[in-house]
Amino acid sequence: MRGLIIALLAILATKVGAESTGILKNAINEVNANVVFMRHALAPGFGDPDNFSLSDCTTQRNLDEEGKRQARLIGKAIRESNIQFAEALSSEWCRCKETTELLGLEQWSTFSGLNSFFQDYADKGDTLRKLKLKLNNIQDGVTLMITHQVVITATTGVAVGSGELVAYNSVTQLKKVFKLD
Repeated sequence: MRGLIIALLAILATKVGAESTGILKNAINEVNANVVFMRHALAPGFGDPDNFSLSDCTTQRNLDEEGKRQARLIGKAIRESNIQFAEALSSEWCRCKETTELLGLEQWSTFSGLNSFFQDYADKGDTLRKLKLKLNNIQDGVTLMITHQVVITATTGVAVGSGELVAYNSVTQLKKVFKLD
């Protein structure tokens, strides 16, 4: 009986992984996305502390254990999809950088055009100008951008939860919200 239960769980886990793989590819294809925005994984709380410092993660809202698990699961789904991102970029906030690290991507870099302007720790106009310039100059392939809800909403018009993704076509502005965890 125990062997049967283990076999059933293995089948279910494989099915869930395959569904996540299809979700990512389908979302990208549905809107002919050249960008996939991802809101950082779960970092409980609201905003950042008053003593916020970009160079000190202890002064920021950070991922909890559930957020770390969520980022690993999303990364696994991305890797299993065999989608090769042309570029992977992260906000300079620690919760975004940690999310990106836990995704297990081979190469990525930070980009200030993805920083949060929610509490004015980054200038909204400057941030969105940088992001718009980047979006206007994307060449081939799909770029993954790990960022914050306010940046995604300002750019795509949709609000997403922690760990949610938006396949986005920066030319047509078509978008598709989805989850992989």
